[in-house]
Amino acid sequence: MAETIALIGGETLLGREVREVFGESSLGSELRLVAADEEESGKLTEVGGSATFLAKLQPEAIEDAAVIVLAGTAASSKEALADEPQGLVVDLVGYTEDRPDSQLRSPLIESPNFRADFEGPQVVAHPAATAIAILLTTLHRALPVARAIVHVFEPASERGRGGIDELQQQSVSLFSFQPMPKKVFDAQVAFNMRPQWGEEAPDNLQDVEERIERHLASLLERGNGAPMPSLRLIQAPVFHGYTLSLWVEFEDSPNAGEVEEALAGDLIDLRAPDVEPPDNVGIAGQSGIAVGAISPDRNSANAIWIWAALDNLRLAAESAALIVREAM
Repeated sequence: MAETIALIGGETLLGREVREVFGESSLGSELRLVAADEEESGKLTEVGGSATFLAKLQPEAIEDAAVIVLAGTAASSKEALADEPQGLVVDLVGYTEDRPDSQLRSPLIESPNFRADFEGPQVVAHPAATAIAILLTTLHRALPVARAIVHVFEPASERGRGGIDELQQQSVSLFSFQPMPKKVFDAQVAFNMRPQWGEEAPDNLQDVEERIERHLASLLERGNGAPMPSLRLIQAPVFHGYTLSLWVEFEDSPNAGEVEEALAGDLIDLRAPDVEPPDNVGIAGQSGIAVGAISPDRNSANAIWIWAALDNLRLAAESAALIVREAM
């Protein structure tokens, strides 16, 4: 008998990416879409090319599910878990992160010896934390890392459809000299770079930064001893895709070619010096991490600059798919 996977938030940006990733495999045939927003329930959509409906978020929609994937909001996650359903929870939004029985997961970076505990929720690590962990552990394996600094540039899509819409509306408002909407960010993010959002924003950028740090520290601790970097999160005026600027100081003094050789691997799309470096536009819809513009620090003999880009939604959805496959 097939085991049902209930996707809470099937209409969200993240939920749509999960639908696409799951729809590329047999997991798509087991997927039941459940709307996080009641107004979206009943609408016709598709998974893997097959038509389906968004079910209303109620106990009957999830009580028989073997796996419950949380990809909506904190409110929809709370409602979905209110009656303590029996299915395994795969949490993409961090709602269950503080539960003592939850386990932080990042299958792309986990060692072959890692053994998951499926007794509690599986919290998918923040995509930026996963990407940084992959890069630093890969480097450290071949070229011991002494220390690192990472600037993380966050896209509006991490705030869901509301963040995308607000960035677009702000851009239009600036050109038409109209007041800008600030419901999501409570600040101008269009054509602007910010280390924090406004005081009235429903979320706090520093909280996001601290979440990335927590996840990254846990992932590196499980790895090969790569040191924890200093990290700064910046809101970028882009719709989609993370970019990362890494300054990495090594124990020795490798050249750019040696760093490129160390980074070569299945998860990393390494762009040669004669190839255009990756960016957040070009990485959309792509798996893994793209890396380029590797250059020595002219003021530090042991340090190298590295530029990277990743599709945040894709990386998170693929991590969820790997966890579900492992569990089922």
